[in-house]
Amino acid sequence: MFRTESKILYIIAMRTVLIPSFLFALLIMSSNIYAQTEFEKQRNDMVTNQIEAMGITDKQVLETMRSVPRHEFVPENARNMAYVDSPVAIGKGQTISQPFIVAFMTSELKLKPTDRVLEIGTGSGYQAAVLSELVAEVYTIEIVESLGLKATETLDRLGYHNVKVRIGDGYEGWPDEAPFDAIIITAGVEEIPQPLLDQLAEGGRMIVPVGKKRSVRQLVLVKKKNGKYKMRNRMPVVFVEFTRN
Repeated sequence: MFRTESKILYIIAMRTVLIPSFLFALLIMSSNIYAQTEFEKQRNDMVTNQIEAMGITDKQVLETMRSVPRHEFVPENARNMAYVDSPVAIGKGQTISQPFIVAFMTSELKLKPTDRVLEIGTGSGYQAAVLSELVAEVYTIEIVESLGLKATETLDRLGYHNVKVRIGDGYEGWPDEAPFDAIIITAGVEEIPQPLLDQLAEGGRMIVPVGKKRSVRQLVLVKKKNGKYKMRNRMPVVFVEFTRN
């Protein structure tokens, strides 16, 4: 009789422990679903009220900006800023560019699904993720090792497997994989590095912020035709400095 009562008490105790655990897990799951739904809403609002409202009309770029979870590429303590049209600090003196600038630079490249793109300045990996949904291959170089490793982990975790990350000096580009149909430089330069111009394919496009240090720069669109480069200023911008080893 004693053993039977003990067994009943044991079962009751176990159920008492399991039920709160189950409810706790359910609460966490519900919280995660709510957070993802809220982020999705913020992302749609970002595209409609910020990017489209400021003149971006490229439908593929707009859909990609609605798809890529920008909050996954900013520090957790800054996720409330993920879908605000503003740069966000990611550490080591670097930032993730404001969504409009990401959309503008991407749309200026007139990307095709078969393109191979080189990015200089991986940062958080967000721009590379946007590119990866639009083209065949993305090659991206980050000089700050900790940022490059973090970006690699985030991109892999989220399934952006057509992005290759290299940690190193982006000035020399990625000659082993050149030429590239498009090149995007996400740091300000005083002059466009010649090795990067050389790695642009015939008919290729490059977008890069050019100007003096610690000043407003011009976002320059470069097109290569018949071995010559045509450059056109697109808009004034402020970017972090291009750094070298």
